[in-house]
Amino acid sequence: MSAESSPPPPQSTSQSLIDSGIAAEKAGETAASGRTAGGGRPHLLGLTRIELADRAVEWGFARVHAASLWNELYLQGRRAPSEFRPHDRMPARFLERVFSECDFDFPGVSRETHSADGFTRKYLLGLRDAHRIETVLMRYSGRTTACVSSQVGCAMGCVFCATGQMGYTRHLTAAEIVAQALHVDRVLRATSESDPQVGGAAPALAEPDHPSPHHRHERLRNIVFMGMGEPLHNYDAVMQAIDILRDSAGLALGAQKISVSTVGVVPGIRRLAAEKRPVYLAVSLHGATQEERAALVPAARKWKLDELMDACREYTATLGRRIFFEWTLIEGKNDGPEHAHAVGALLKDIPAQVNLIPLNPTFGYDGKPTRPAGARGFQDVLATYGIPCTVRQRRGIDIAAGCGQLAVAG
Repeated sequence: MSAESSPPPPQSTSQSLIDSGIAAEKAGETAASGRTAGGGRPHLLGLTRIELADRAVEWGFARVHAASLWNELYLQGRRAPSEFRPHDRMPARFLERVFSECDFDFPGVSRETHSADGFTRKYLLGLRDAHRIETVLMRYSGRTTACVSSQVGCAMGCVFCATGQMGYTRHLTAAEIVAQALHVDRVLRATSESDPQVGGAAPALAEPDHPSPHHRHERLRNIVFMGMGEPLHNYDAVMQAIDILRDSAGLALGAQKISVSTVGVVPGIRRLAAEKRPVYLAVSLHGATQEERAALVPAARKWKLDELMDACREYTATLGRRIFFEWTLIEGKNDGPEHAHAVGALLKDIPAQVNLIPLNPTFGYDGKPTRPAGARGFQDVLATYGIPCTVRQRRGIDIAAGCGQLAVAG
C-alpha cells in the first residue's frame, strides 16, 4: 500500500464532496480552455492545434508558424521554452509572443517507483500549486499504456478506493492531463538498448527488432483514464485533453486506444452519447442491486442504478458499441454465484464485457480480494449469459500502482 495514502473521509461527507465538486465544475474550474489551474494565461499543452493556429493569426503570424511549434511540442518532445530554436517557419518574434502570452512547463517528477513485476512504473508528479498526482506506465506485449489522473483526489468516495478515501481537492486542467501522457511518451522515447534505466537491455516485453515503435515500446499507444479522480466529473477538461492527444499531427492516439472510466456519472454518459465520442467507456459497477452498489459506491445514491442502466442503454444504442463494466471482486461481499447471476440478468440486454478486478489493498478498507477459483467461478456464471468476461492482469500492486490504489497525502 502506498505511503502516500491518507485516511478515508467520513461516509457522511460523500454527498457533500460530490455536490461541492459539481459546483466547482459549474464555476469553470475545469479550465478546458487550456488555462493554468486557478485561471490566468492559457497553457500551451491545453490548446488544440486549431486553437493554437487561431491564436497565431490573432497575433499577426501565419498558421505555419503554429504548425511548426506544434510539431516541436508533440513530435520532438520540447519541454521548456529554452529548448525551442528559431528558424524560418518558427521565427524568434513568434516564439517571444507565444511565451509572453502562454504558460509552458511540465509537472516535476517528485518520485519514480518501479514495480518488482518489471512491467510497471509509477510517477508522483508535482503541480504548480504544490498539489500532487500519480501517473502509471504499464508495459504489455505489443503495447504500452499510460494510466492518467483527471483530478486531485476524488469526490465519489468509493469505499475501497484510495483516491476516494483521500477526498476531493480540485479538477486537473486539460494541460495537466496532456502533460501526463507526454511524460510517459518521453520516457518511452528514451527506450533503447543503451538506456541506463533498463540496464543496457530492451525493457521487459519490448520487441526491439519489431518495425512498430509500439512493439519496441518507444511510443505510447494506449491511455486509460483510470488514475486519480472521476473523469466524467471533469468532463470538459478530459475531452479537451482527448482531442489534443488524438490529433493526427501529434501523439495521434486512436480513439479505440483511449478508455474513459466512470463510477456512473449519468449526465456525463448521456453527454458522451449525444456528442458521439468514439472512445471506449468503462463503467464501475461493483454491485448489481441499488442497495449493494450504494454501500460500495456512494455516488450511486445520487445516480441510481436504474438511471445508470438507462444511460448505458442510450449510449450503446446511439454509438453502436459495447461498454466495459468493471467489477471489483471482494471476498464474501460481492463475489458469490448469486452476485454473478445478478450481473448477468442486469446486463442481458446491453452490449457488454465485464472486467473482473480482484480487490487491491488500501489503508482505508479492510476487505480481501477474491481468490482465483472464485474469480473463475464468477466468469463461468457470466458465460451462461453470453457475456464476455476477463480477469484484469494485476500490475504494480507492490508499489500501490494497481486499480484503486493511487493516492497522495496532503
